[in-house]
Amino acid sequence: MTQADAAVVRRQIMVEAPIEEAFTVFTDRFGDFKPAEHNMLAVPIAETVFEPKVGGHIFDRGTDGSECRWARILAYDPPHRVVFSWDIGPTWQVEADPDLTSEVDVTFTAEAADRTRVDLEHRYIDRHGPGWESVRDGVAHDQGWPLYLDRYAALFDKG
Repeated sequence: MTQADAAVVRRQIMVEAPIEEAFTVFTDRFGDFKPAEHNMLAVPIAETVFEPKVGGHIFDRGTDGSECRWARILAYDPPHRVVFSWDIGPTWQVEADPDLTSEVDVTFTAEAADRTRVDLEHRYIDRHGPGWESVRDGVAHDQGWPLYLDRYAALFDKG
């Protein structure tokens, strides 16, 4: 395995929803599945905002109005794909240098009229520099992308 292979985390999930709904829920309701305990603010998170446009951000807004901008929207192609930066470094603090950030590429593929495959690829993790393996291990862990995607899929449960 090369370092480039080691610096990628891939996850896939199926949701029982049309592609347009799957995409909209992912972007409009990101804060409904992002764990509130994943917080770099000094106060509890009041909301997580996903700005649906290239150049937008994903950020947490605290109960005191403070904000933590931890991602930048790099591609926005509804209902097929969204790419955002991961501006959280190996010390689990916001990284201000875009050259030291990774990318999360999420694609949505209609498997049927009411079933969508969601593929998530968190790549270029080695760009985070020394200690990048901790970022990879953190997002690959059960409390990382698997937790996010499980909570996302649960938003579609009809029962």
